[in-house]
Amino acid sequence: MLGVTSADFDDHPERALLDRLEEYYDAVPRHSARAEGHGPLTLFVREGQGWPFYARPARGWSGTLNASDVQKVRVRQRELGIPESFEWVAETTPKLRAAVEESGLVVHEHPLMVLDPGTTVASPEGLSDSVEVRIVGADDPVLPGALAVPHLAFAEPGTCVGLAGTPQLAQAIDALVADGSVDHAIVRIRAGLTVVAAAVEHGLALSAGQHQPLAGVSEIVGVGTLPAVRRRGLALAVTAALVADARSQGAATVFLSAGDDDVARVYARLGFRKIGTALIAEPSE
Repeated sequence: MLGVTSADFDDHPERALLDRLEEYYDAVPRHSARAEGHGPLTLFVREGQGWPFYARPARGWSGTLNASDVQKVRVRQRELGIPESFEWVAETTPKLRAAVEESGLVVHEHPLMVLDPGTTVASPEGLSDSVEVRIVGADDPVLPGALAVPHLAFAEPGTCVGLAGTPQLAQAIDALVADGSVDHAIVRIRAGLTVVAAAVEHGLALSAGQHQPLAGVSEIVGVGTLPAVRRRGLALAVTAALVADARSQGAATVFLSAGDDDVARVYARLGFRKIGTALIAEPSE
């Protein structure tokens, strides 16, 4: 039987910060999803369009957890037709990994990085004069492209120049408009739940990302560059713009999960430092 109490990391030097992130992780999905309690786990089920949610450790759970608990949630996810996905922080809930792996899922590690309040973030130098980095409002015509670019970026992960370019971007935009994702994002932007930033050239979003502010904390998510135009510093510029906006809204804690160690080194150039490991579990392909 595996405990999931915070006692497992009482002596962790970043405990206060990790506790703050746990509160955030539990609160943010509730604006767009219903939360189903399954004993030691909470399953978030998205309401409407957007990225699907996941299950994670229940906030404040002080009991035990084993592979059968994970399996019960997986059965529920299959009933709902949603991904069998689990997310958590290794240092906060160190024993969950064994239960998840025993249930048959594969665990992926991602550097969890934070920007300390006193760290100065400067916009990267060397951007082309034709590129404008800006916060994208609900009525901005580049919003559909800013939402579509990360989908293409994550389909070709990494930092190397890839294949997807403007033709694929046009197709991705059409898909997001058609399935209601753009309308859903507009509602969230107007409600102050999501902020979108993009690097725009000749009216086209080439790189984009978001931050989600809540109670003095904001996570930077979904930063990606159109694969065909990588290696121009666009993602760093977008991240710097998101940090500046988050801080302007009173976020003392700004954090993100990097895709891998190579991407983490890119974010380290802006001053982000690793504080832990974000874990994502899913079925093997």
